[in-house]
Amino acid sequence: MTVSVIVPVLGEGQEINALLGHLRHIAQGAPYEVIVVDGAPEGSTIRWIEDPEVKTLVASPGRASQMNAGAALARGQALLFLHADTRLPPRAFELIAKALREQPAGAFSLELESPSPMVRFIAFTARLRVALGGAPYGDQALFLRRDFFFRLGGYPEIPLMEDVALVKLIRRSGAGMKVLAQRVRSSARRYHTQGVLRTTFKNKLIRALYALGVSPQRLWRLYYGRR
Repeated sequence: MTVSVIVPVLGEGQEINALLGHLRHIAQGAPYEVIVVDGAPEGSTIRWIEDPEVKTLVASPGRASQMNAGAALARGQALLFLHADTRLPPRAFELIAKALREQPAGAFSLELESPSPMVRFIAFTARLRVALGGAPYGDQALFLRRDFFFRLGGYPEIPLMEDVALVKLIRRSGAGMKVLAQRVRSSARRYHTQGVLRTTFKNKLIRALYALGVSPQRLWRLYYGRR
């Protein structure tokens, strides 16, 4: 099973080649392709890419629209949606192929890269929440069978909470999700730059308001502090 890795980026020029090297390292011969979708009109991140085999395109900014554009270009039987600051476990593509033979969608468990005990505790609570039936989020590297993804209609094109909206579609379809015990390592840079307590509170507030029916457009303005 070929895995199409779709990476939405915006201002990730300093990180993108490290991610591409990581993918080559963990592939271990498994078939895969990488599609980097830049949300900057000038393609500021894809200019940095050194690997000529990587597919690139520019799309309207916003993870949902970028990931849908990447999925439309993908040729693999499996779609993996990966943030630029997230790293996969060893032999991840084999794990994905095996999981998708059992369920049409899945995700990895989460580990946040940080020396902070509080940040590591946040990652622990995220794993516990999913284990108790909660929905995985986009930083857990969601993956789906390509045909199933398109049957769902792709990511709902909303400016925020697109990962939660997609998981809702999966569950409403009656399909199951396979959450793997193996962990992705996601950057905790936002916690350190914005503050652990402030970031945690903002995340929980946004999710609670979304569950209460507040529109993603209003949530985007609240999250980014824009009118």
